[in-house]
Amino acid sequence: MSTTAGPSGSLTALALPAVVFTLLMIAFPFAYTLWLSFQSYTLGSSEHFAGAGNYLQLLNDPLFWNGIRITLVLYVLSLGLQLGLGTYIAVLLHGSKRFADVLRSLLISPFVLPPVVVGMMWLVILDPAIGAANWILQIAGLPRSDWLASPRWVIPTVALIDSWQWTPFVALIVLGGLQSLPPSVYEAAQIDGASRTGTFWRVTFPLLLPSIVTAAVLRSVDLLRFFDIIYITTQGGPNDASNTLNIYGFRQGFEFFNIGYASAIMITLSTIVLGAVLAMSYARRRAQW
Repeated sequence: MSTTAGPSGSLTALALPAVVFTLLMIAFPFAYTLWLSFQSYTLGSSEHFAGAGNYLQLLNDPLFWNGIRITLVLYVLSLGLQLGLGTYIAVLLHGSKRFADVLRSLLISPFVLPPVVVGMMWLVILDPAIGAANWILQIAGLPRSDWLASPRWVIPTVALIDSWQWTPFVALIVLGGLQSLPPSVYEAAQIDGASRTGTFWRVTFPLLLPSIVTAAVLRSVDLLRFFDIIYITTQGGPNDASNTLNIYGFRQGFEFFNIGYASAIMITLSTIVLGAVLAMSYARRRAQW
């Protein structure tokens, strides 16, 4: 007597490769890193269980707390710039009828560039001796800056570099939200005599909030684990002024070969990222209500 698999069995069989791939590529590395974080292990030596020793060491490590502070400052500064400028650019593009397709194509170009290309390009532009940035400041009668070589300006400079690359990404997401808004609400606002500014803050912005929060969620994941541009341009310097938690964990693992301690840093960073994503997802659900 033969039996045929039902629809649920077929769906299970189709989903099995994706489940196996997820377990192998995501769940196993995370679980292994979590296990390493409870080990006292340096490359070339044998592992032995350290319990919460690595995490207790984090509490007394000033570089760890400095990394958290820099990570959060860079996150808030970059996210604020990208959401504000991205929304402004999207509104301008939405109101522009001429060259709209060309402008959208140009917007795509920064965030499709490899991080190595972006980092090297800005290293040349911001070079204190021969860079175009100081040349422009000099023409404008402003004092020259050390940019990435200055402990005071390195984080704002890195935030500007990342915002240059990823603000267009935010703008395209917000532009998609703008184009999906019903025209009837604007007609009602015009009938009521609302100004353009009043229409934006009372009509457009509340309806656009889910798109803005979606962009914030996507950018939060990248900004909290910010690595590539910083490592290419400063490698955490000068004087640990740009030594984010991700950079600090990388240096502990691949420069000092302290694998157990580096794993504890990465688990802590993953927890921060997860918390931020959950908070942003909750905010997005509230915005949709």
